[in-house]
Amino acid sequence: MKIPSKITAKRESLSFDPDHTKVITRFFEPDHQRKEHIIERILKLDQKETIRILDQTIANFSNRHDDIKRIFKTNFDRLNIERDLSLESRLLLGAYFTMEYAIETAALLNPSIVPHPDQNELQKNEQRVILSFRAVGEGHMSSIVFREGVINKNGLLVIQSNNTNFELGKINEDFLYDKKDFIIKLEEIKSYKSVKSILDNLLDKFSRAELKESIQRFVKKYQDEMHFNQQAIDTLLWLSKSNFEIDFDEELDISGRVIFPRSKGEIRALEDARFVQFQDSDGTIKYYATYTAYDGRNILPQLIETKNFYRFKIKTMLGSGSQNKGMALFPEKIKGKYVLISRNDNENLFLMYSDRINYWEKPVLIRKPAFYWEYYQIGNNGSPIKTKNGWLVLTHGVGPVRTYCMGAMLLDLENPGKVIKITREPILFPLENERDGYVPNVVYSCGSIVHKDYLIMPYAISDTRSGVARFNLKELLKSMDPC
Repeated sequence: MKIPSKITAKRESLSFDPDHTKVITRFFEPDHQRKEHIIERILKLDQKETIRILDQTIANFSNRHDDIKRIFKTNFDRLNIERDLSLESRLLLGAYFTMEYAIETAALLNPSIVPHPDQNELQKNEQRVILSFRAVGEGHMSSIVFREGVINKNGLLVIQSNNTNFELGKINEDFLYDKKDFIIKLEEIKSYKSVKSILDNLLDKFSRAELKESIQRFVKKYQDEMHFNQQAIDTLLWLSKSNFEIDFDEELDISGRVIFPRSKGEIRALEDARFVQFQDSDGTIKYYATYTAYDGRNILPQLIETKNFYRFKIKTMLGSGSQNKGMALFPEKIKGKYVLISRNDNENLFLMYSDRINYWEKPVLIRKPAFYWEYYQIGNNGSPIKTKNGWLVLTHGVGPVRTYCMGAMLLDLENPGKVIKITREPILFPLENERDGYVPNVVYSCGSIVHKDYLIMPYAISDTRSGVARFNLKELLKSMDPC
């Protein structure tokens, strides 16, 4: 594919390909009748045979997963079998209700890149970075995975080896919900009135256990009355499961940490995390990422917050402006407010301001499709990047034969609603060897980074694998035309 451009993207030889050896374990539970048959067969085994099968299973899987016995024990506990069984029987039962899932066997796509929290032990003019990817596995279920690397003085990205087992992390059961956030979201989806009395019995900050207790009290009191609304309660529980905190072992390599779908609202996909290093007005550094949770029919914009990439707080995005895909945060406040660029109508680019990081409304249109390669729709390709010339926003456009190309625009530093410059032709488009894949004719990114004189852009190739493009920043800015 040949498209004219004022600037040449230097494509690196580095390639991120799906790795079918990257697996996690999941609890596997068939229908009730089959479950009972499996349990009955296993419990008929004598102790000697139980130990033989268990030892063989542990030998087969202990090199693929850390602490495989603990995994089997955890899954046994989920069966709720109230019988006095030996440890070996419990572990073997747990093994039969465990399955492996290949996280990235189908695709590794839509990457973003941010500075690593640890910049120690580097050579001069080097920068350590973290990349995130959307990893797609069996059934097109997708998760968020990471890689670590270093950008050298010449702008070349070198990736650290990722020979480590995956870990799902542990849900922090002491995580506290914010009642105000629950009320806002439930009012948005018209479910608040039906569960108001449940929330009235909770503190402004409450735990999952306190929520369940309040629900049980409500159900016991009103289960025989007409205004009892099980669907509204299910919605409340769905919302609680969509807000949580995950902890990983600090010693686990970052390439072994995976943010995997945990609730019904995201059971199909965690899509397109746009990570950004955010500096608050007091100099505090945090990392945020917007992503889209998908259950197969509905989308739910979500927000990740972390300081260290081993503890992640997940929150639901709120407000009338948080109803679509492709949201990306600016890396700092502007005039005391958070700022976000988004595509609220599936077609154009908008800007929103907020006093709260997860509450957005009143989107303001800043740009419509203007060129042949973006007539179908436009969107952002990650968080804006601050330069002395303005906010650099990488964009994508969809053109003929649903071909995705990437361009750029420059926003005013003080008034980002004002577009200063723009690229009239794409700066990145699918080459002939990039056109084939799960979704043909697509190049796409969820975030880039500036290092010295270079713009480093990891990008997805036809929704299958990912590569890296490098631009001379000055040349890129010079190639843009005034609006």
